Amino acid sequence: MASSPYQSATHGNRYVNNYANKYAAFRYKLYEKAGSMPVGSVIAKDSFLVKANGKLVAGPLFIMKKMPAGFNKDTGNWQYSMIMPNGKLVGTTNGKGSATMKFCAECHASVAENQDSLFFLPAEYRVK
Repeated sequence: MASSPYQSATHGNRYVNNYANKYAAFRYKLYEKAGSMPVGSVIAKDSFLVKANGKLVAGPLFIMKKMPAGFNKDTGNWQYSMIMPNGKLVGTTNGKGSATMKFCAECHASVAENQDSLFFLPAEYRVK
């Protein structure tokens, strides 16, 4: 969904790409005018760092999935997950264990209410 990777301060200054599944793509392309996303929408960001020597290092895959009403009021019914490059699931909203992805939910809750907890691509990286 991005014209090229862009650096994201909210994702550890990693470079990220944004992707949306078939349920999310139409609305996501409307950016700040997207409104509420339908249940089943998935937004994913892969990530990487560029080392001083120019080598690329794979970073986590960040995933948000819109769940049915009642899933988790505090997250706006979004499920947040993070998967490491080795395939290990770090955590997921409403999951078992210590990594419930609360930090993701809190950050995404800071956006305008009419944006359904979504941050959007910087304007210069938006596909026209």
